[in-house]
Amino acid sequence: MTSVGLVGLGSMGFGMATSLLRAGFPVHGFDVDAEAVARFEAEGGRGGSLAEVAPSLDALVLVVVNAPQMEAVLFGAGDDAPGAAGRLRRGALVIGCATVPPEAARRFEARLAEHGLAYLDAPISGGAAKAAAGELTVMASGSAAAFAAADPLLDALAATVFRLGDAAGPASAMKIVNQLLAGVHIAAAAEAMTFGMTQGVDPKTCLEVISKCAGSSWMFENRGPHIVEGDYAPRSAVEIFVKDLGIVSDVARAARFSAPLTAAALQQFLAAAGMGLGREDDAAVAKVYARNARLKLPGEEA
Repeated sequence: MTSVGLVGLGSMGFGMATSLLRAGFPVHGFDVDAEAVARFEAEGGRGGSLAEVAPSLDALVLVVVNAPQMEAVLFGAGDDAPGAAGRLRRGALVIGCATVPPEAARRFEARLAEHGLAYLDAPISGGAAKAAAGELTVMASGSAAAFAAADPLLDALAATVFRLGDAAGPASAMKIVNQLLAGVHIAAAAEAMTFGMTQGVDPKTCLEVISKCAGSSWMFENRGPHIVEGDYAPRSAVEIFVKDLGIVSDVARAARFSAPLTAAALQQFLAAAGMGLGREDDAAVAKVYARNARLKLPGEEA
């Protein structure tokens, strides 16, 4: 049975790790948060040091935040802190699930090939609930060998896998298209619900009605309840969309492509981060609109 290591036991990574466990894989979980590792071990997972465990792994799945974190895990910070790439056995598989620029995905593939490692560019979508259920959508690109090694793991993790190319890059390009839409839709949902409040429309009523109308979106229906309930515990944090829309903006600029909706949404997430809301749920972008309109959202003191 394939021995798997998964780095990043956050809201998405934890669900993915438990989905792999449920499918029968021996899984080592790694995270800077010792409590997350302990919780995973309580579910039947294995812990340990990545440096010590890496030589025994057949696959390493990275569910970290960004390209610099992937870089650090894989390639370390110099001779005193070598990365996992130099410890994994030749022929092992690395699956990168973080949202990164396409160029970064291509760079990881090339550098891992120098170590005799296969790389699957495999960003994910679907949220924490689908991660825990093994029902994610995976946008994947990579070599035939990488896909062959990854297929059993993808079966455990995903309801849908899109095969988008035979090298790294296309999958990450598709993911940032998704993140453009996701970020814009979250900001639009927050704007619509708070605008409704200025017209005397209660957020709960707004959610109920718009969810049955043409103006709805998956993000409106998913994030709207967070606003209605005043619940900003992070499923996906504000700072994630500061990062992801920043990537979209950078890639668009390099392509000489005007992306005004991305820019507008990014400014709202930046404003939310500037208010100290970076680690709150991304629906907390509604607080930017509420502050500017002098509104009190559900759960806030009157």
